[in-house]
Amino acid sequence: MPENTVTAPLAPMKPEDVAAAFAYLRARLIGDIDTAGAVADDTGPEQLHRLLLDVAARVFIPVTAEDDHDGEPCAHSFLAAALGRLLLELLCHGECLASAPGIAATITRFTENILTDEHGDVADVLRQLEAAGMKQAMEAHPAHRTTA
Repeated sequence: MPENTVTAPLAPMKPEDVAAAFAYLRARLIGDIDTAGAVADDTGPEQLHRLLLDVAARVFIPVTAEDDHDGEPCAHSFLAAALGRLLLELLCHGECLASAPGIAATITRFTENILTDEHGDVADVLRQLEAAGMKQAMEAHPAHRTTA
C-alpha cells in the first residue's frame, strides 16, 4: 500500500485477488463461516490480510479524500482525509481489528453506515465495489482470467 494513499493512486489489484477478497467479504456478511474459511485457506492468511487491506483502502480513501469545497481545500477536507488514513492505520496495526474477520467487519460496517442510503443493501454495494475493482483489474491485467 502506498505511503500516502490519498495522493498516490493505488495499483490495480489482480482479478483473482479481487474475486478472493470479495468472496471472503460476502461470506462474512451473510455469516457463511465455512465459505469464508475455505477462501482464507485457499488464499492464505497473510495474502488475505493484504487483499482485505487493499479493498479497505479502495473503499475508505475515495470517500474520505474529498479534496475541496468549491475548488479549494477546506478544514473538513483535511479532517476527512485524516480519518480515512487513521481507519486504515487501525486496520493495519490495531490488534483487535487487524485480523481478516476484523477488517471484513469494518469494511462491512463502513459500507452500511456511509455508502448505503439509510442502511440499505450492503451486499449490493459490495457487488458494485467488486465490479469496479474487477473492471480496473482486468484493464490493468488483461491476460488474467477468473473463475468467479
